Order: sequence, then structure tokens, then C-alpha cells
Amino acid sequence: MHFMKFTRLAALGISGVIAATAVQAQTGSTMAKVNGTPIPQSRLEFIMKARAGQGQPDTPEARKALREDLITEEVIAQEAKKKGLDRDPDFVTQLDMARQTAMVRAYQIDYIKNHPVSDEELHKEYETVKTQMGDKEYKAHHILVATEEEAKDIIAKLKKGTKFDKLAEEKSLDTGSKSKGGELDWSPAASYVQPFAEALTKLRKGQLTDQPVKTPFGWHVIRLDDVRPLKIPPFEEIKQNLAQRVLQRQFAASVNDLRSKAKVE
Repeated sequence: MHFMKFTRLAALGISGVIAATAVQAQTGSTMAKVNGTPIPQSRLEFIMKARAGQGQPDTPEARKALREDLITEEVIAQEAKKKGLDRDPDFVTQLDMARQTAMVRAYQIDYIKNHPVSDEELHKEYETVKTQMGDKEYKAHHILVATEEEAKDIIAKLKKGTKFDKLAEEKSLDTGSKSKGGELDWSPAASYVQPFAEALTKLRKGQLTDQPVKTPFGWHVIRLDDVRPLKIPPFEEIKQNLAQRVLQRQFAASVNDLRSKAKVE
């Protein structure tokens, strides 16, 4: 048995194996039997399908390894049941949560299947995205700190000639950009939270914010490096993403409607 592969499968337990047994019918062909207890082939197929959706290849070797892992899990599960662990309150709670998670996922799949997004809706969403993104994108650096006083101190040091990159690496709380001296990727202003976006679009190339910018993440010092026209990807290239956006919004509205009708005490 490959220990790492087994532990990954075990970690998948709630979302994979248990969810599979909750969603899939326990009928059909048997993959194997352990001490007389059948392991349904549907369990293996369910996990392989989930892996394929994540870009993992469906190969005979992968199936063989998964089969061994499922058999090992069944051996452990049977031993756990002998010890009465299936009656442990924590286990019962986890199983109930796993079942509920699987039911929610099944509802989402059913909703998507029964609410296809029309081409008209997709084109409308595309126009909305273009409007939201605007016609420019910005290249900038920033330093994120916890307090306004820290940000003011950084601005003062920058005005005295301290290198932006150096201060970002030393002070910034943004782990994604501090190692790059505070450099941010080219992005439209709409990609940022509103206070950051507003401050960014008011700057000229090479200009630094005179005052710290407050956002939910903390206090920012921003420098605008460059501006260029924004090229929106062609419709066909982002069609799938557009469909996801529409479905997410529709699904959220559907859930809100269900919540409004539910009797919660």
C-alpha cells in the first residue's frame, strides 16, 4: 500500500467516499468483497469521476491503486465498527454533516442541470463584465500595514528616498506581494476593493498616495507605475466563466428565496 496515497484518500473521506455512499445507489456490480462485505463498483467510479474533474488522468494504474486504498479503508472501517466507534457521538455528528454536505452538493448539481444558461444571458453577462472592468488596467506597487501611523511613517520614508521595494519586503503584511517588493500584477481597478481602486485611479504614473488608504485589509501605501488599455478576452474564450457567474448569482438568489420561506425557530 502507498501510504501517501492512502492518507490522501482518507482525507477525501467526507467529500469523496462518504459522499459517494450517500449519493450513489448501493446497487450494481461489486468491486471487491472484504470479509464478505461488498464494496460497490460505484464507489470507485464516483471517486475516479471526481478526480477526472480535477484534471487527474483515469488510468488502469490509478484505478488499481484506488481499489487497494478502498479495500484498506473497508478493512479499517470494519475494525472500527467492531470496536463500536460507529456509535461514538463525534463520529455520528461527522457522518450526519457529511450526509448533509452531499445533499447540498446533489441539490447544486440538480439546479445546474435544470437551469441551463442561454446564449442571450451569456452575451448580456459579457457586456456587464466589460462595463465593470472598464477600459484600463493598472500596474502598481503597494505596502499593507496594520495601522495608519505605520503607513504615514512609510510614506515619510519614501519621500526621503527610501526604496519602495525595501520597505515592502520589511513591512508589508501582504504575503503575496511583499517578496516582490510590493509589486502587483496588471489588473483593472475593479479587481480591487473600492477604496483601493479609487485611490489608484486618481494617481499619475510614478505618483505615490499622499495619505494612507484604508480598506478592510488594513492601511495601504500605493504607487502607480503604469497604465495601459485593457483587453477583454473574446466572448468564446471566457464563455464558461460567464456561465459560472450567471449560475452562481441565480443559485444564490434561489437559496435566498428558500431561506425566506423556511420556518427558522
